[in-house]
Amino acid sequence: MAGHSKWSQIKRTKAVVDAKRGAVFTRLGREIMVAARAGADPAGNFQLRTAISKARAAGVPASNIERAIAKGSGQAGDGAQLEEVRYEGYGPGGMAVLVEALTDNRNRTAADLRLAFSKNGGNLGENGCVAYLFEHRSEVILNAGPDDEERLLESLLELEADGYELLDESVMVHGPFEVLESLQDGLRRADWNVREWGHHWSAQTSVSVIDPDTARSCLKLLDALDGLDDVRSVSANLDLADGLELD
Repeated sequence: MAGHSKWSQIKRTKAVVDAKRGAVFTRLGREIMVAARAGADPAGNFQLRTAISKARAAGVPASNIERAIAKGSGQAGDGAQLEEVRYEGYGPGGMAVLVEALTDNRNRTAADLRLAFSKNGGNLGENGCVAYLFEHRSEVILNAGPDDEERLLESLLELEADGYELLDESVMVHGPFEVLESLQDGLRRADWNVREWGHHWSAQTSVSVIDPDTARSCLKLLDALDGLDDVRSVSANLDLADGLELD
């Protein structure tokens, strides 16, 4: 996939550790609340099923999930109204950054993001300044490896996928934004072990970084953004050169 960033793989590895933090539970709870606005029954609400799956994978307790569904669907009374907001900016080395947030206070979220960018060698930009460099796409992660490629290719011929990528211990299948539900359902029917799925911003062009100091600065910015309470996801067109020593 053109411009697919190694940041995605780094972030997935890091997420296993980060999932122990209460902040991650809060973030996933907010995603469930927003998804539950369209209905509290996961069977008829694919967005809610996706949010619940992510929460369970991160170890969010069932009681937390149930409370988030109740709040989002209005069963628990009126709560803070969360908005989905997108922010854009630049990082060290010309890296483009796209941030999705769930917030009940746009001013607070924008101020937090602006500070994180400025403290880490970047700057928050105007709407549209980098969005054209990304495409919103579907991604499904399978528990599979190189030995499964032939069978995977046969399965994908029957589905609306347009490619796949071998990761360290899994395979990422990707396709157009609108096919996420049918893609993951089809892979399950073909007896693949689907680990996670969702919509992600895919960089169409990448910024290659070969300087270790610049690479560390880029990752520091992305970590700072990813750690903010209101931030839902962080995408970048960073492509780290193989063999970089970052420790």
